Amino acid sequence: MTWKPNRTEKRTLFDQIRAWIVEQIEDGHWSNGMRLPSQRKLAEQFGVNRSTIIQVLDELKAEDVIESRQGSGVYVKPRGWDFVLRQQTLDWHQRIKQSAYKVNAQTIQLINEYEALPTTVRLGTGELSPELIPQTALLKSFSELTLTNQELGYSEPLGSLHLRNTLTSYLERRGIVTKPNNILIVSGAVQALQLLSLGLLETGTSITTEAASYIHSIPSIPSVSFQASNKKTMYYTIPTLSNPTGKILTLEERKRLVERCSVNHMPVVEDDVYSELTFDGAPPALKSFDRAGQVLYIGSVSKCISPGIRVGWLVGPESVVRYLADLKMQLDYGTSAISQQLVAQWLNSSYFYEHIYNLRASLKKRADFTEAILQKTVGDIAEWESSKGGFYIWLRIKQPVVTKSLFLALLKQNILINPGYIYKPNDYHYVRVSYAYCTLDELKRGLIMLANEVKKRFI
Repeated sequence: MTWKPNRTEKRTLFDQIRAWIVEQIEDGHWSNGMRLPSQRKLAEQFGVNRSTIIQVLDELKAEDVIESRQGSGVYVKPRGWDFVLRQQTLDWHQRIKQSAYKVNAQTIQLINEYEALPTTVRLGTGELSPELIPQTALLKSFSELTLTNQELGYSEPLGSLHLRNTLTSYLERRGIVTKPNNILIVSGAVQALQLLSLGLLETGTSITTEAASYIHSIPSIPSVSFQASNKKTMYYTIPTLSNPTGKILTLEERKRLVERCSVNHMPVVEDDVYSELTFDGAPPALKSFDRAGQVLYIGSVSKCISPGIRVGWLVGPESVVRYLADLKMQLDYGTSAISQQLVAQWLNSSYFYEHIYNLRASLKKRADFTEAILQKTVGDIAEWESSKGGFYIWLRIKQPVVTKSLFLALLKQNILINPGYIYKPNDYHYVRVSYAYCTLDELKRGLIMLANEVKKRFI
């Protein structure tokens, strides 16, 4: 072996070594059943501490890539999916590997898989519980929709004019003054982010964001933590109830952020999907301070009504909005016309605001209940800020024990967590706890089991 990690790379030594070992196995250089070099030899070869090698091997064991054999050493385990793909006449594995789009990390793939199982206790899910979704009212609204032939077909590139007109009034509540031609209807906030990444990022650049950010969990959207840069990039933020931290920027912090990005000629992407869920109100949107058209504003009903509706919006300069509308038409030919009419009906109604009032009260009760359980179970080994609204508590464990091993150990017990390292790479202190989805009984049981597993790992 002649390869060594590059200490000038942005990736950590841990990530580089792990990736290199996986590559040796996937490319067949290290075959099934092969014994790996000793920890000492690997540490000497790579010029790193033995503790780094131990961490890498532990991670790969947790991922079922390698296995320890008592008194014999560490060996390559037979590979499942990768091995089967390599046996095909057409090398699909290589084509997938070389694709412009990256697959989710295994932790996120497992989260997506286990969220679909009815037996899973979902402690991290960023979604309203079925009991918080206004199912009866939604069904009644669907039955009352009057749709023209045009509305039953594809909508125009920018989306339903009726909904866009409705949004111009609705957004005034966030301090945003806009026009229908400055609004693009999208199929949820994630699609808006994907359109911005595809349409406005130069090749080789990334969206800039906070150290802990939801966008770090989406590999198809390149992201980096905030840093001074001459590259043409964009700054992504959730200033109201940030995901995962739950923070709310003050009025002064919002003004300073817009000013800082203005000085750096950096567009701002404001994700405002949680603003309806604050317990004590929120400052105006960043977009309300925008005088130069530099803030691209994203909203959605997924967090406050139902994720199944799949309707969101993007507000920006008309030239940008029309360009992204053209790109969206190439990808999906428009957001569901029926869902758009439903959202317009709700935003124009009194029952939407009655629902929001009741939803906030229900989420506050759940947040208080969750914090009481956390105080009893991990109050001496963890810290957090009281929730100001939304879905999440950003739980910080005092020792870095929130690893892949902890995630998998809980998964075997049907407890699904969202570990902090998917939002804040290489930091193993955090868990994103959601009080929005589980029943109260599930929350209590899941948090007790989380506490037990965490305490087993404390030194």
